[in-house]
Amino acid sequence: MKKFWLLAALLGLWLVLAACGSETGSDGGEEETSGEAGGSENEQAAAEEDITLKLGTIRTEDDPTTQSANHFAELVNEKSDGSITVDVFPNSELGDINDMFSGMNTNTVDMMYEGISSYGWMEGAEAFNILSLPFYWESYDQMVEILDSEEFQPIFDEAAEATGVRVIKSIGDTEARQLTANQPVESADDFNGLKIRTAEAPIVQRSMEALGAEPVVVPFSDLYMALNQGTADAQENGFITVENSSFYEVQDYVMETNYIRDVKSWYISEELWQSLSSGQQEIMSEAAVEAGEMQTELAREQINESLDFLKENMEYIEPDVDSIREALEPTAEEFDGDLWPEGLLDTVNELKEQ
Repeated sequence: MKKFWLLAALLGLWLVLAACGSETGSDGGEEETSGEAGGSENEQAAAEEDITLKLGTIRTEDDPTTQSANHFAELVNEKSDGSITVDVFPNSELGDINDMFSGMNTNTVDMMYEGISSYGWMEGAEAFNILSLPFYWESYDQMVEILDSEEFQPIFDEAAEATGVRVIKSIGDTEARQLTANQPVESADDFNGLKIRTAEAPIVQRSMEALGAEPVVVPFSDLYMALNQGTADAQENGFITVENSSFYEVQDYVMETNYIRDVKSWYISEELWQSLSSGQQEIMSEAAVEAGEMQTELAREQINESLDFLKENMEYIEPDVDSIREALEPTAEEFDGDLWPEGLLDTVNELKEQ
């Protein structure tokens, strides 16, 4: 009888062990753990699938922006071991800036490399209008540092969600807007009565009016003739543009005001960005920084060459920009809550002081 109960007990123990064995994998791990590992492997395999991205610029093939975009494509391909291909379309082949913004929402364009000032054109990204505030920014490095600050990261995330377009990284110096005129402009007072051809943007027009200048609307294609005939006394474009457009032939003075700065930025479809693995996102971010540094180097080289040329053909003046900033402080405060969210000006002012 004892043998019977002993055999029954052993049989019961065997059945329990067999049941437990059916719930574990061959390596002793539970099926749930094995399933998670399998899911991770599937995600990794999906992340390693080859993808091809279309990146557009509005610049010519030899422009620093397009050269840097090509370098970005090379870096991404190299860092991804060939699994990510970036095809670059220069010279507005994918459309103008607004076309490419729209394309990133309709999956006809994947990426764009252009100034951060353009981001404010999109509904939901109005905060970035503050970057176009005339005479406000003291240097490119100051702008980049503030854009990289903790305070601005939620602003980038909110804009990406609202617009469907994300900025991977803002990096890459570019041609700041300067001033040429047929009379010297050395301080804020010298803007009074000046007929100046500017961009039609309200932020620029209202700032010039606050200085006492008279904004004049002239198509760029007609600007040389307008300056020559006196329709406009002055105009604002970068040194490279002034040289290439021969404005030095019809203007006597060039003022280094750097009155509107910009930072080149790598834009990408938010939907596409979220579909990438963390490893792919890291590759894109690293390549964006390296290619952006190339943009800075190439752009500054061209800017300095053009400035040297203009100094030989025009009278060069470094105006009292601080007097202009002081005169425009009330106007900047009027824009707060109008052209960008209320309170942002105070935030940026505090960051500038740090």
